[in-house]
Amino acid sequence: MKKDAVSSKHDLPGVIVSHFGISVEVLFPDGERRMVRVKRNSGHVVGDLVTVRGEVLTRQSRQSELRRRDVRGGIHLVAANLDVLGIVVAPLSPTGFIDRAVVAARAAGLEPFVVANKCDLPGGGDFAAAVRQTYDELPVFAISAKTGEGLAPLREFFHQEHRGAFVGSTGVGKSSLLNALCPGIDLKVGEVSEYRRLGRHTTTVSSLHRLPEGGELVDTPGFRDFGLVDISSEEVAHYFPGLEKAETACRFNNCRHRSEPGCAVVPLVEKGIVTAERYRTYLTVLGEAEAAEEAARRAPRRS
Repeated sequence: MKKDAVSSKHDLPGVIVSHFGISVEVLFPDGERRMVRVKRNSGHVVGDLVTVRGEVLTRQSRQSELRRRDVRGGIHLVAANLDVLGIVVAPLSPTGFIDRAVVAARAAGLEPFVVANKCDLPGGGDFAAAVRQTYDELPVFAISAKTGEGLAPLREFFHQEHRGAFVGSTGVGKSSLLNALCPGIDLKVGEVSEYRRLGRHTTTVSSLHRLPEGGELVDTPGFRDFGLVDISSEEVAHYFPGLEKAETACRFNNCRHRSEPGCAVVPLVEKGIVTAERYRTYLTVLGEAEAAEEAARRAPRRS
């Protein structure tokens, strides 16, 4: 019996490894890959576990999903069934990107870690050291995707069979990093801007790649923003990086770290232990979450 005939009668389990808008590429346990047509707004995403019968694709329940909101308010599902999120930054990366991504990762049940890329650039080492000091509660990998410096610890991290994605603003070197970790996939890399030394984004198709040393990585189109989706003000106060230890010492469990009596965070800001810049970012993200909650309360209920 031909393989196609067998496939048409049985549900074949697989995972979506690439998404092309109107079709997805599914990888099966035996190594076979097959393109399956889907509706443009089908909701399927790289990392989804699926079954395929003929040309019919059925998605299985997700263990996790990572979503983000763009500057126009649109919501995008980045990937599914991840367990870690790598936040890639480089010198001149937008302020506050790490904080937002950490909140999003923790709210989604993912373990966040930071990759400080482009350490080969002048001042790159100092930048990585500052990131490590600021985010000492997170795993931080100082690397250069260009020279290979610092990649061994990152490979070892993924060798623990993690499935993750790299997120970061355009030009921080996500494609270069994935090329370095997984030789042979040959993702295109944008030209570097001499003005900002960040580069132009080139990835257009989300894809899942198996790393030679173990583990999997999803490559996603770069973006300059990381708006939070369906995250409450309580979750912001609980998950915001750098406030974790102090947050547990607040008098009230629902403390928002503004002027509540017995707040343990505000004194740390006054003493400079929590930087004023980080605290301003926290208040901005908190305000966004509260505004979204208020808008949801005011929205007319559907009958």
